[in-house]
Order: sequence, then structure tokens, then C-alpha cells
Amino acid sequence: FMSLRDSFENYKRVFRQQLSGAEALPQLAVLGLLTGFLTSAVILIFRLFIELPLMYFLPNGDPENFEGLSQLARVILPISGAVIIATIWYRLKLSQRKVGVAFVIERLNYHQGYISFKSLITQFVGGILTIVSGQSAGREGPAVHLGAACSSLLGRYLHLPNNSIRILISCGTAAAISASFNTPIAGVIFAMEVVMMEYTIAGFTPVILASVAAAVLSQVVYGNETAFVVPQLYMNSLIEIPYIVLCGVVIGIVSASFVGLIKRTIRIATINIFYRILAAGALTALAAMFLPEIMGIGYDTVNKTLLGQVSLTLLCAIAIGKIVITGISVGLGMPSGLVGPILFIGASVGGIFGLLAEIFMPSIASTPGFYAMLGMGAMMGSALQAPLAALLALLELTQNTNIIMPGMLIIVISSMVASEGFKQKSIFLSILKEQGIDFNNSPVVQALRRVSVGAIMSRQFDTANRTLSFSEAQTLLRKEPKCILINNSEGKPVSLLPTVGLAHYLEEQQLLLAQDESLNVDLNERMIDLFEIPAQRKDVSSLYFQATLQEALDRFSETKTDILYVERNSGPHISRVLGVLYRSDVENYYQYKRK
Repeated sequence: FMSLRDSFENYKRVFRQQLSGAEALPQLAVLGLLTGFLTSAVILIFRLFIELPLMYFLPNGDPENFEGLSQLARVILPISGAVIIATIWYRLKLSQRKVGVAFVIERLNYHQGYISFKSLITQFVGGILTIVSGQSAGREGPAVHLGAACSSLLGRYLHLPNNSIRILISCGTAAAISASFNTPIAGVIFAMEVVMMEYTIAGFTPVILASVAAAVLSQVVYGNETAFVVPQLYMNSLIEIPYIVLCGVVIGIVSASFVGLIKRTIRIATINIFYRILAAGALTALAAMFLPEIMGIGYDTVNKTLLGQVSLTLLCAIAIGKIVITGISVGLGMPSGLVGPILFIGASVGGIFGLLAEIFMPSIASTPGFYAMLGMGAMMGSALQAPLAALLALLELTQNTNIIMPGMLIIVISSMVASEGFKQKSIFLSILKEQGIDFNNSPVVQALRRVSVGAIMSRQFDTANRTLSFSEAQTLLRKEPKCILINNSEGKPVSLLPTVGLAHYLEEQQLLLAQDESLNVDLNERMIDLFEIPAQRKDVSSLYFQATLQEALDRFSETKTDILYVERNSGPHISRVLGVLYRSDVENYYQYKRK
């Protein structure tokens, strides 16, 4: 039994060491599959907790039929939900209130992807309460948070290096989008383009497997249907292209306005979080009296828009209502998902253009559903600044290649209008900036974050106490380490001594004894103080084994040292030194890999 346990521990050690590099594809593929199934299971439970209460309380057992409620019920429900959410959020610390995709990006880039179990529970409860109480919210943002949290907890449970946890988070993100929309390709690109903000060959394989695994498990429960009922859509005539360009320009402006409203609300909303969430709930209740379509996820309204079953007047009203209510609610601190509302707004604005085209170009205009679908892609591409993810989502949702060309055009136009005309960044990065977090996404930083310190640290070292006998020093040299870490009285390394320094000292002592035969000294019993012998010693600081090379550089700057010893904690107050890391090795790594 002991032999089996030792073999298993050795396998885990080798497995973690393999994951330290940037190209551990087989190991990451296995973890990607595991993450996909785990995330999909959590998302299915999340959807179940949302849909069951709504099916019980809403008319006709339809979990999106808020329109069937009485006017009084549409007022009471959002306010009651806001009271509960406000009470919970008031008791949480400021750092614990952060949820959604923006939070995942922050944790990924500034906290090595570590997301706590408490954060998972907070998002789970907050996401359910916002949607069930009829707030203007989506479930995809919470789903991404839950998927990222599951993958982060899995990585920490397995004690994986931080570069592997980063990839696991992208796996969880892709699986969450895939399970929510039944769009595995869009899930992969969303994870890479919106959350990771980089494309790597080593990252694609596990993320694809995670997305496929999530789609399979989701289809077992919900079937092969996508989130929207999309008829066969196509462009009637090339004459519509200038009109599609105009639609893209307008949606780019709408996107910039929506993001700007959230940013301005965050800046001016400085009152207590309890009153802010109450104000958001009251605002939603007021709008729901007249526009119940804005309540909840609203995918039933999106489906009607795609089928051309919503009037022009109502589309104008719900588009404005959704922009204002969602923008202000999110800015006030309501834990609402943003992806769903973005798609709702895009479908509404696109549907408006489709109905106007029928009025002014009745003989050549495509269906309103065609423009609604283009609007969804354009709004998603411009608000998230993720044109490729939006295009692939559009393709998977329609399952119609005829929409690719006009989709590419409108998505690029709307994205450029928002980014170049209004200097708009991704809606999530904009929220982070308003929270005082300026995101750094340079290629060098990304390259260093992909690799763990275990990949380049030196293992040719040994440790020794400050004082040791001559014979102990000789025994130490016979192990042929390149350097020696000198421990203090508490057993912690405080200095690094090059082995050549100790070797020269021992040779000098032996030479002195040989030259002076009158000395009657037993060198083997002589005590040596490693802090006193002539040698070039350097101070060292600690770094934990899971750290990435970017964290190592930060640690070098923080401690003002050029050498770090890498350790792994195996229990309370129990640590083991695994290697030595030099600043020069980290600084040269990126350039070396590019050669």
C-alpha cells in the first residue's frame, strides 16, 4: 500500500512538473475534458434553480412569461428581489461583491486565476435572485463566473501551477458559453478573445475539448436546440449592403452609449450599496409596469423579434428601456449578467431596422428577423470588442452560411465605430477601469504568464546550515551542486553561496596545512561559518512553486533581489525548497523562446 501511495505521489509530482511548461498538451487535454464536464454540470444545476421557480410562479409554466403577470406583481417582484439582494450584498465586503465576466478577467490577470468557493456561492445565489426576481439580467455572465470558479478550484485542489490554472479558466469559460447557448465554437473563441485575450496553440486544444464536453452534456438534458428559434435567414439583394452599413454604424453608437451609461453610473453612484441596489430594483419595477418584456433574460422576446412578431413601436420602447434599465442597474451594483441584455438590445435595434426596411424598401428588403440576427452579432461584437466571437456565435445560432458575409460587414462596422469613433474598450475592461483596475495585456506579459517557474528554475542546488564541519562541507561538494542555500536558525534560506566559493576556501585551507607541517590541526573537525568565508554571497527571497514567470518578475522587483528560492508548502508551517530562480533566466526566457 505504501509503495502504491508513493508511486501515485511521484506521478502527481511529475504531472505538475510537465504542466509547468507552455506545451503540456496531453495533460491539459485531460484537464480540459474534466473541466468541461464539471462546468456543464454546474451550469445545468444553475439553470434548474432558475427555471423551476419561474415555471411554478409564472403563468402557463413558462419560465420567461413575465408579461403574463399582473401589473402589481411586476412591481412587487423586482422590488422584493432587490431587497433580498441588497441585504446580502450589504453584508459582503467590497471585494466579495464582484461577480461576472469582469471579475473573472480581474482574477485571471491580477490574482493568478484564484477564485474562492465563497465567490462561486455568491455568484450562484446572486445570479438566481436577479433573474428569478425579474431584474434586467442575463445568465451567461454568471455562467462564465461559475465555470471559471469551478476550473480554478479544480486547479487549486490538484495543486497545479498557475499557468495551468489560467488555461483551465479559459476551459471553464468556453464550457459555460457552450452549455448556455449550445454553441461550442463560439464558446472557444469567446474564452480566447474576451477573457484570455490571446490565442495559443497549446491553449486551443484543452479549451476545444472542454467546450465540446459541455455541449454534449447540455444536449443530453436540453436536446440539440440552440438558445434561439432562428428561421432560415438570408439577404435578398446586394442593394441592402449600404443599409446594413448604416445599421452597423447605428449599433456602434448604441453600444458606445450603453457602455458609457454604465461607466457614468458607476462614477456617480457613491451611496451605500444597499440603497443603490434598492434604487435599481425600484427603477426596474417602474419600467416593468409598462414594459414587462425587459424583465428577466428576455429570450422569448428575442425569439419573437427574430420571427418578426414584434411591432415597430414596441421594439423602439423595449430597446430604449433595456439600455437604460440594464445600464443603470449594472452601474448601481446589481449583480446582473451583461451578455444576455447585449443580445436583447442588438436584436431589438436590428429588428427596428428590419421593420423600417419593409416600409421604405418593401420589394427588396430582407425579413426583420434577418436584421434582428445581424443586430445581435453587431451589438455583441462592438460591446465586447470581440468580432470573431460574435461572428461565430451568429453562424452557430443561425446554422446558415448565407449570413456570414453581411454578418462580417455589420460586426466590423459596429466594432470600429465604437472603438475608433468613441474610443470604447470592451464593456468588461471598461467596468474594470472604472473600478480602478487598468488592464495590461502586452505580448511579453502574456508570454510570461503562460509559463510556471518550475519550467526554468534550477534544481542543481543544496541547502546547508550557517555552520558546518570541514568534512560535512566536503560531503556537500561531492554532490556537485551549482549553488548552496544557507539557512538561518529557523531553517529558512536567507543567502545563496556559489559552490565554487566554498570549494576555493576548502582548497586554500588544505594548501595552508600542507605548507606548514608544524600545524597539528584536524581539518575534518574544523567548523566553517558560511557567512564568514570569502565568497560572493547574495540575498534570496522565497517564491511559491505555482507562480508564473510574470509573478516571479514582480517578486524580484518587490524584494530587490536577483535570486529566488522556489518552495512548495506541504502542510502548515511545512515547506520544501524545490529550486532556485535567477532574474536573468526569467528576463531572457521570452527572447530565447522567440529564436
